[in-house]
Amino acid sequence: MNVPETSHAPLRICSFESRRGPEMKSLIERNGGLATIAPSMREIPLDENPEAFAFASELLSQKIDVVLFMTGVGASALLSALETKYPRTEIFAALEKTTVVVRGPKPTAVLRGWGLRIDHRAPEPNTWREVLGVFEASIPLKNRRVAVQEYGLPSVELYQAFEARGASVLAVPVYRWALPLDIEPLKAAIQRTIAGEYDALMFTSAQQLTHVLEVAEQMGLREKWLQAANERCIVASIGPTATEAIKSNELRVDLEPSHPNMGALVKETIAYATTALNKKT
Repeated sequence: MNVPETSHAPLRICSFESRRGPEMKSLIERNGGLATIAPSMREIPLDENPEAFAFASELLSQKIDVVLFMTGVGASALLSALETKYPRTEIFAALEKTTVVVRGPKPTAVLRGWGLRIDHRAPEPNTWREVLGVFEASIPLKNRRVAVQEYGLPSVELYQAFEARGASVLAVPVYRWALPLDIEPLKAAIQRTIAGEYDALMFTSAQQLTHVLEVAEQMGLREKWLQAANERCIVASIGPTATEAIKSNELRVDLEPSHPNMGALVKETIAYATTALNKKT
């Protein structure tokens, strides 16, 4: 278990959240922490999205058997892209002829807002393994065409599992991740981690760590940052999908919250760190 080297209050917490950075800062401060927000990601909509329109062509031709929505933001972006060429009513009518599966609560909320039927929803913690479990329990895959609205990065393990069970997969990327236009706050956070100025680091997606390591590598500080993070900080991950990727990059994870949301992550990270400090002192 990582334990911060200092026992001062408030706890110094660095989050790499971007889109919801102000909300994360507020949550940390309301729970008694001292927040640093170092944005690590920027969403890049695909202005020209041939994959999305290939999906629309197959969907409207009734060649898609199952549609899997991985994220709320991605589902909304996909509909916005398709509506540039097709009426919304036509898209919804075609979706109603498929089996509709959602990965978690955010795409569920979006599809319910559209008034669409949802056939299956993966349970928490909403990793690709829970998604696969839904298919294994309820949805035949042999000789079926499965369209997957991607979550920034392809879910390679899920696609391989589908194909191993006889399905063909149509990946539908809607947005991709890039570094922020201004990476100075991220560079400063990397240097401050190495200097021992944080008690805890929080990740709400695996891609955040990918970008932290990319910038640290550019600075010639990748190994120093990993060493400092592993030895000096409590590392908190939003959930199993992020944790798996974080560990694969040689960074240990001390905490996953009881529910994969920012509120639980902040509250439980601060409680965990406080307990660790008390035990140390």
